[in-house]
Amino acid sequence: MAHSKNRATDGKITYPPGVKEISDKISKEEMVRRLKMVVKTFMDMDQDSEEEKELYLNLALHLASDFFLKHPDKDVRLLVACCLADIFRIYAPEAPYTSPDKLKDIFMFITRQLKGLEDTKSAQFNRYFYLLENIAWVKSYNICFELEDSNEIFTQLYRTLFQVINNGHNQKVHMHMVDLMSSIVCEGDSVSQELLDTVLVNLVPAHKNLNKQAYDLAKALLKRTAQAIEPYITNFFNQVLMLGKTSVSDLSEHVFDLILELYNIDSHLLLSVLPQLEFKLKSNDNDERLQVVKLLAKMFGAKDSELASQNKPLWQCYLGRFNDIHVPVRLECVKFASHCLMNHPDLAKDLTEYLKVRSHDPEEAIRHDVIVSIVTASKKDLSLVNDHLLNFVRERTLDKRWRVRKEAMMGLAQIYKKYALQAEAGKEAAKQISWIKDKLLHIYYQNSIDDRLLVERIFAQYLVPHNLETTERMKCLYYLYATLDGNAVKALNEMWKCQNMLRHHVKDLLDLIKQPKSDSYSKAVFSKVMVITRNLPDPGKTQDFVKKLAQVLEEDEKIRKQLETLVSPSCSCKQAEVCVKEITKKLGSPKQPSNPFLEMVKFLLERIAPVHIDTESISALIKQVNKSIEGTADDEDEGVPTEQAIRAGLELLKVLSFTHPVSFHSAETFESLLGCLKMDDEKVAEAALQIFKNTGSKLEESFPHIKSVLLPVLQQKAKKGPPRQAKYAIHCINAMFSNRDTHFAQIFEPLHKSLDTDNMEQLITPLTTLGHLAMLAPEQFAAPLKSLVANFIVKDLLMNDRIPGKKTTKLWVPDDEVSPETLAKIQGLKLMVRWLLGVKNNQSKSGNSTLRMLTAILSSDGDLTEQGKMGKPDMSRLRLAAGCAVLRLAQEPCYHEIITLEQYQLCALVINDECYQVRQAFAQKLQKGLCRLRLPLEYLAVFTLCAKDPVKERRAHARQCLVKNINLRREYLKQHAAVSEKLTSLLPEYVVPYAIHLLVHDPDYVKVQDIEQLKDIKEALWFVLEILMAKNENNSHAFIRKMVENIKQTKDGQCPDDPKINEKLYTVCDVAMNIVISKSTTYSLDSPKDPVLPARYFTQPDKPKAANVLGAVNKPLSATGKLQTKLSRMETTSNASSNSNPSSPGRSKGRLDSADVDHSENEDISMKSPSETEKPSRGRKRGAAANQDDKGQESKPKRGRKKAANTSTDDAEDQWGEDSSMAEATLETEDEQNSPPKRGRRGRPPKSAASKDETPSKGRRGRKKTAPPADEENEEEQEEEEDDEDDAGSENMEVKPKGRRGRKPR
Repeated sequence: MAHSKNRATDGKITYPPGVKEISDKISKEEMVRRLKMVVKTFMDMDQDSEEEKELYLNLALHLASDFFLKHPDKDVRLLVACCLADIFRIYAPEAPYTSPDKLKDIFMFITRQLKGLEDTKSAQFNRYFYLLENIAWVKSYNICFELEDSNEIFTQLYRTLFQVINNGHNQKVHMHMVDLMSSIVCEGDSVSQELLDTVLVNLVPAHKNLNKQAYDLAKALLKRTAQAIEPYITNFFNQVLMLGKTSVSDLSEHVFDLILELYNIDSHLLLSVLPQLEFKLKSNDNDERLQVVKLLAKMFGAKDSELASQNKPLWQCYLGRFNDIHVPVRLECVKFASHCLMNHPDLAKDLTEYLKVRSHDPEEAIRHDVIVSIVTASKKDLSLVNDHLLNFVRERTLDKRWRVRKEAMMGLAQIYKKYALQAEAGKEAAKQISWIKDKLLHIYYQNSIDDRLLVERIFAQYLVPHNLETTERMKCLYYLYATLDGNAVKALNEMWKCQNMLRHHVKDLLDLIKQPKSDSYSKAVFSKVMVITRNLPDPGKTQDFVKKLAQVLEEDEKIRKQLETLVSPSCSCKQAEVCVKEITKKLGSPKQPSNPFLEMVKFLLERIAPVHIDTESISALIKQVNKSIEGTADDEDEGVPTEQAIRAGLELLKVLSFTHPVSFHSAETFESLLGCLKMDDEKVAEAALQIFKNTGSKLEESFPHIKSVLLPVLQQKAKKGPPRQAKYAIHCINAMFSNRDTHFAQIFEPLHKSLDTDNMEQLITPLTTLGHLAMLAPEQFAAPLKSLVANFIVKDLLMNDRIPGKKTTKLWVPDDEVSPETLAKIQGLKLMVRWLLGVKNNQSKSGNSTLRMLTAILSSDGDLTEQGKMGKPDMSRLRLAAGCAVLRLAQEPCYHEIITLEQYQLCALVINDECYQVRQAFAQKLQKGLCRLRLPLEYLAVFTLCAKDPVKERRAHARQCLVKNINLRREYLKQHAAVSEKLTSLLPEYVVPYAIHLLVHDPDYVKVQDIEQLKDIKEALWFVLEILMAKNENNSHAFIRKMVENIKQTKDGQCPDDPKINEKLYTVCDVAMNIVISKSTTYSLDSPKDPVLPARYFTQPDKPKAANVLGAVNKPLSATGKLQTKLSRMETTSNASSNSNPSSPGRSKGRLDSADVDHSENEDISMKSPSETEKPSRGRKRGAAANQDDKGQESKPKRGRKKAANTSTDDAEDQWGEDSSMAEATLETEDEQNSPPKRGRRGRPPKSAASKDETPSKGRRGRKKTAPPADEENEEEQEEEEDDEDDAGSENMEVKPKGRRGRKPR
């Protein structure tokens, strides 16, 4: 090599053969030609040709001169670069260049030439590729390790390669670049931050998106050099994350993006970085925690990530962020959950507990995203989510916020459609989510119109998709109805009823619009607009839109005709779809994409369009029922027993016969129903009869062949069928046939003559039939009915106990164990009541006699004859029948006014009967009458007595009934401003005087000043006042206070001269005043105008001196009975003068707020039952125990044990003469003779005993549902039919009172 250097110092340059001197004196073209020959020479040389190496040493030095390195021609520079690359290869491992500066210049020169790789279509590209391949293979750049400026050289090389790489390069170019760069990292002593930045910058999302090839190159480089480069990466993150030295790199702000990319490239690159993230998760900086959470969410949630199992401490630390104080952090964690559930089902168990907490988060957005995460995972694969997670979605359907409720409901609906209807995951999955359909329909009980509308939409799109073909749609509906629970069935029935009602309202509006305009026309249209508005969301805004719609209907005949077709009973489903499209198309405007008016119209059309039911659908449904009857249906495959499917199908048809009667008008349908009448199943035949009754109005003229077959069947059912079938048969004849009187006579005469008390079982059906005939045709059978009631019912049936009852301690037995004699007596009582309801007048004083009979039964505990032959269960049944009969008569004005106060009080005490089932059934009947606004307001006060019920469930039910009735009356007053003259009978606040009077005459209230009894009074008053005083709009608190003050200025109207009773009255008023004053600090000192007190209950004011007992009861309300809820969402508007009567508070918005004012929004409002702390009841007990307890105390009156002379058995018989004249002669008119004993005995069991039978009900989060009403067949049924539900209603009574897990929907 020394020889070579000597040659070099000689300065003589030897060129390859045929190559002349290369200098600046020749042209560019010649220079290029000569350089190509030099390149060829060097390309052919290898490292072993020592002579040639020595020969061309000076040429090698010459080529590295500035003349060539800075030559302006790029072809020259490229050829020189290729020569230099080969020179490094030939002279390796020692280059012929010794000057560090020269080496730097050469490598910077070569790097600049590599930019030519960018243009893959260039003619010189192959030569550029040769250059890259050469220096990569030889690792020429490794010579620079010893140079001081090596970092600058390497950085420039890296930058150049990342800049030139593009999608035109093949795999070889990519490979050589990686080889070249990786050798520098792997064989060098260190990697500078600048060089590291040059690599990492390509991973930043912005750069990654701009140049995907550079990202792939960096990724390949990092994978190749993972072990060597890891310490430098760790150092970089240490500097930025732990020490906060963001100035060390321009990439500091992208640190979390880089961590994610590096983790995805090779997790080993971050072995020492991940523990730093655990530290950062606990940072005090909210934004920093948020960034780390976002990063880890992607790392943990990535499809093939094993980070959670590999780094459990970090996973646990991350889960802790679900409870972070910063809302965006919690939100990010919740959003991550769906990816995690979908990609890592094994982590679902860890996530469940944290998602449970977040599903109750105070932030609406977080609760919303919990639902989204769970539903998203469920829709991908149901097996990814467990039952607990689905239950969180279920809970959120009762959330306080509409957005959350909507998301939860829609999510469940989509899951149900996918896995239950379309069965995408098999029968097991369908079974797992079978509860969804019930849950969604239960939401229809909510007061919010938004909830109800969404349920209707879900039903039409997801539960029974309206776009299915008719047969498939009806099959879907058939099996859905057969598998719904009782409450969901009622909700579905209610939904159809509401839609049908709205359809009728729209039809009425269309009829009004056709009429000539006048003042009354405008009022009628406005009134109808208001009614329709209340059935749509956001009534405040909707009102203007409905007015606009009415105007459009007046002006546009085409739209009017389309809407008339839509609401027509004969509209088919296909017609409905066409009409809806036409109307929306006509009202829509392309220029106005968001049209609130059109949205409102769509809501309205959605509710009224018959998208499920038409004549074709009913026919398909009937065929489906027939298949089940014939045994050819898929009942077992659908998981429904055939018998259950048939019953459900007939029930479904029965409901639809109320809402879509015209759709049943086909011979095929009626013939199928005739077949059902002949089936052995009583329920099926009952349903078929009801369908005939509802749909057969035109059967006589349109289908005479059906009539000829049906009539004998109906007559046979009326005479000898089961009682309920007999009832429906009579109503069918009444509704369907023009000459009903003839048919009635053919039934009445033989039954009337064949009545015989010797066979009680054979007596029940005739009595039922005669009772309904008496109600439907009282004039036709006036004389025989009078005689029948007086002689047979009263004398022979009710006043005789033929068969001794079973001796048992039970107070109630199932229906099938009740003696036929008792059932016959119950039907006898009903016959008397139905007859009176048919007559509807009291001219013959039969009403007085009947009421005396009923109250005699009540005062004698159900044993009218007092011979002791009756068993306790039979006595309970008769007490219930008598109490319900009084309620029924009270709904008719002519009989209500003859019910004395004593009779009213005795009837009220049935709600405190010692038998749980009697209390339950009586409360349901009472609620039904009150909800229809048929029972007078004083009967609402009866629920006050429930405050002392030993069973928590009954107290809770009574409170729900009060809430519903009070809201109902306030809403009615709001909607009917014209009824202000009836304010005293509708305004809920007027229940207070009745409640006070009822409590004054409560048999349990014996000692006027007894503290314990006064606490009970206070508890009962608070039971009703708490609801009435929930809000104080228009000074209603002062109105109540004034009412109580006014009562203190009067005397008891029932016993005006009894000082003890009056003292009780003033004492109860003091207790009420104490409650009003202590619970209301907001009432105005200006008392409103004097309220009107009921004249029957209180005398005119005479201002007596009343004893003040405030001190005795001025203590906190006892725990027992104090309900821990307050009504907080009741709005009130005034229907009366603001200075006279309190307005009727508007309808509750649907949810009752918890008394805990600091509850978070996710803690759905739950109505807690009365406190579970029970006190021993002071109600009288039966038997020896009661007698022992009564010793030494003031004697307490017992119902029926000490009867007034006029209620004796003999007098009861005499109340009805053997013929009508005798009966009329013996009817008394004086109130004294109508009165039962002044105090009845109440059989309230001790609370301690009752509590054994009840299970503690658990509080549930969620918006409260409205009160469950009595079991009704359907509100469209005529009242006389509903009231007769006692025939089978006791089937719904529980044999033992049981605690409920939560209030069921009605």
